Amino acid sequence: MKGLGMYIPTFADVEAAAVRIAPHVHRTPVLTSRFLNGLTGAELFFKCENLQKAGAFKARGASNAVFGLTEAQAARGVATHSSGNHGTCLSYAAGRRGIPCTVVMPRTAPQAKKDAVRGYGGRVVECEPSTSSREAVFAEVVAETGAEFVHPYNDPRVIAGQGTCSLELIADVPELDAVIAPIGGGGMISGTCLALSHVAQGVKIYAAEPEQADDAFRSFRAGHIIADDAPETVADGLKVPLKELTWHFVRSHVTDILTASEEEIVEAMKLIWKRMKIVMEPSSAVPLATILKNPDLFRGQRVGVIITGGNVDLDKLPWMRG
Repeated sequence: MKGLGMYIPTFADVEAAAVRIAPHVHRTPVLTSRFLNGLTGAELFFKCENLQKAGAFKARGASNAVFGLTEAQAARGVATHSSGNHGTCLSYAAGRRGIPCTVVMPRTAPQAKKDAVRGYGGRVVECEPSTSSREAVFAEVVAETGAEFVHPYNDPRVIAGQGTCSLELIADVPELDAVIAPIGGGGMISGTCLALSHVAQGVKIYAAEPEQADDAFRSFRAGHIIADDAPETVADGLKVPLKELTWHFVRSHVTDILTASEEEIVEAMKLIWKRMKIVMEPSSAVPLATILKNPDLFRGQRVGVIITGGNVDLDKLPWMRG
């Protein structure tokens, strides 16, 4: 892709990632619900990354990045900036390899997420809740440690690792008509595009996004990246914008981006909790919310639905607000 100043991962990278991370991640189950099939008119297959190591699909990309380092790189450790799942998963992977991990986190990040990073052996360095502070503090960390930066999603190693999720899904459930996953920065969707465009070219790929953080939706229609600074949505894992590498995959392979309101997201989350008895976070409910909102699009189809994570604050469930 002209103008893209970064290595674009290939399907061979996904295959290599699958071998590399196998000892360190779960092959997560695919669950179904007769009730939700009846409600939507589609046959839904839920890939449960909420049951993944560290509670999210990001353990895949983080493990691929960490275990792909040379011994010299690994000795300096890894670092990232994250207020959530990526920092936790990178700490998990670094702990498995026995190398240092530093995560720059906003001081306003939930204490539970800071504790999770530390619980896996990571070091938390706090910054102010602004992009400028995050970047300045992170630059200091890298200058001090020489650590390898592992971006949460705009990183070919991370995207290749995320692609292993769809590789498993299509192996377990062949002949899907479509796959749908949430979209924030686009790491999971990019990995999905990379894997399915090689092993299941007829499968349509949909991205699901909150209406209140719909920069990917607007980017898709405008034909270029539109980045929001600080959108507010219950789907806290989907607030970050697309970057150059993830945009390459989105614009090349995604069939459409669908959106759902805050109320629709919460109702979908509640439905999955009640009917499937699994814990998943609001971001993971966005795909089901958009399927329920667009029944004619999915009726009669076999649809893979990626549940991306289960790290939710049980004391602040969205239907408990007010």
